[in-house]
Amino acid sequence: MEIAPFAALRYNLNKVGNLNNVIAPPYDVIDDAMQEELCAQHPNNVVRLILDKMLPADDAENNRYTRTAKTLADWKETGVLQRDKKPAIYIYHQEYTAAGKKYVRKGFMCRCKAVPFGQGMVYPHEITMSGPKMDRLMLTTACKTNFSQVFGLYPDETNTVQNTLEEAAEKLHLPVYEAADRLGVIHKMQVLDDAQAVAAAVKAMAPKPIFIADGHHRYETACNYRQQIDDMGLLTSDHPANYVLMVCIAMDDPGLIVMPTHRLFPGLPALTSEELKQKIKPCFTVEAVGSGADDALKVWQFIEEQNRQDAIGLYTAKDGKWLLTTLTPEGKERMHTVAWEHHPEWQELGVSLLHHLIVETLLGQKDYPKPNYVHLVEEVAACLKNGPDSYPLAALVQPATVQHIKTISLLGDRMPAKSTYFYPKLIAGFVFNPLE
Repeated sequence: MEIAPFAALRYNLNKVGNLNNVIAPPYDVIDDAMQEELCAQHPNNVVRLILDKMLPADDAENNRYTRTAKTLADWKETGVLQRDKKPAIYIYHQEYTAAGKKYVRKGFMCRCKAVPFGQGMVYPHEITMSGPKMDRLMLTTACKTNFSQVFGLYPDETNTVQNTLEEAAEKLHLPVYEAADRLGVIHKMQVLDDAQAVAAAVKAMAPKPIFIADGHHRYETACNYRQQIDDMGLLTSDHPANYVLMVCIAMDDPGLIVMPTHRLFPGLPALTSEELKQKIKPCFTVEAVGSGADDALKVWQFIEEQNRQDAIGLYTAKDGKWLLTTLTPEGKERMHTVAWEHHPEWQELGVSLLHHLIVETLLGQKDYPKPNYVHLVEEVAACLKNGPDSYPLAALVQPATVQHIKTISLLGDRMPAKSTYFYPKLIAGFVFNPLE
């Protein structure tokens, strides 16, 4: 894949002080309460760029996008944001703890060529929606800047590209910029503008595909913006709109983990465990593995030990029982019949079996309400205890793996929503990519 260094727009620490006060999570996980909190945290918090408030009086001339463009211009004029003097690749580490174990996820930020899906070496794994893409396109058009990164994975079994960048940074004794987010994740960045090291990384990445882990809407927005510039007759071979801001992380990086996204289903018919068992057989055999919300942890341990995509923990709130599923040959054939348009690898995913076979086909719920998605088993238990009548059915399900992403993406298929959760999220606020 074609990548390129760039001269980033970055916070001037002499103006904003500690980076902790100006970073934020990605825009799509920020609710109204968090938006208020971030705005109050610092007058220059990046939330004012990635997700400005909507006001009742907004119109075509004065709205969240025009206000963001003015904020950006003001911050550049007053020196809150400054442009780096030389093109660089930005080494990025995230230090975090998951399930009691410490990890360091390593990658680098660069520009990546924005090529529509199906026309190059960038592969998606999720379906996108028009609303978020229109929102991000309006923001990009107003501000001519990428404020947030796309999360890209690339194959590199020996981590050669990252190791080369790390060695160059160590040799040059590059300073480290650091910030801690609200979840306790430590984010570290180094600015590598050594021409030789940058050129080596660009060359090494050229033959490698990129698989989007997170940020599908942002990537497609970049492609749409590039087309918009082209339609205006302004696109040249060296125009920044040819590229999008991306964090590249090797698929074999030791700090890369995929966490599950469990489901709590509102609005489904209330069933006992025996009634559910009767509805899903003979496609699944089931084992009774617990009772009560707190047994969610025990059930999840069973699922992790078995390490099978078809091992799904189902909780029936009507009688407070947990069942553990195993797909039968009949179930595999039924899944092939009802999901014939998808590849076998897609059909084998736990989230595919849960939604497509169990809920939609065997329970007959085609237009069910959107589930409540949670990542921690403790959250599942808490939700079930706090409102057992709200969720007639809950499901603990294995995440898709990095290999699933690679295989299914190369086949041109798209996974169901929330098939993967890469923790931790990338922060916004370290670097911005100017598009003019």
